[in-house]
Amino acid sequence: MTSPSNPRDLRAELETLTTEAFRPELAEIDRLATLDIARLMNGEDAAVPTAVAQRLPQIAAAIDAIAERMARGGRLIYAGAGTAGRLGVLDASECPPTFNTDPSQVVGLIAGGPEAMVVSVEGAEDSKDLARTDLDGLALTPTDTVVGISASGRTPYAIGAVEHARKQGALTIGLSCNPDSALAAAAEHGIEIVVGRNSSPARRA
Repeated sequence: MTSPSNPRDLRAELETLTTEAFRPELAEIDRLATLDIARLMNGEDAAVPTAVAQRLPQIAAAIDAIAERMARGGRLIYAGAGTAGRLGVLDASECPPTFNTDPSQVVGLIAGGPEAMVVSVEGAEDSKDLARTDLDGLALTPTDTVVGISASGRTPYAIGAVEHARKQGALTIGLSCNPDSALAAAAEHGIEIVVGRNSSPARRA
């Protein structure tokens, strides 16, 4: 999915996304007392378990599908850009010490490569070709699973990774925080954890 070339079109597109929605009730959050800010953020965090609970059937189905492939020697590969990519790399790096997996069994790919873990690599997230190249470097097989991660669900790198992996016969999962995302649509298992404007306690109040 490519972004509109017209800035107005891009702004209009972003305004439809839950993750990009303006929250007028939070417009002056910086003027609140520190404790009130902490309480407000903690209250917003409380919406997350409920949002996850609503997607448990999809999550369980994805887990079963991943486990079946890993039992046949397949790998779990995360692919994302920016913060989403960093979280995938973090999870992959924690699997060996936490679950005693082989370091090659769970892999994290981030747009822009290892440097992007600590420094922003401009433009990397917008390249589907880069995702294909990164996956080809891993010699993807049909027993592997690729999980595209993107909060917005529209990041080309994550979508490109899922599209390419699916063509190679690998299992694909799209993880995002917006409903009806392009990433979820591109994957066999689309998991959308919507925790933004429409699901928060402040919005429901």
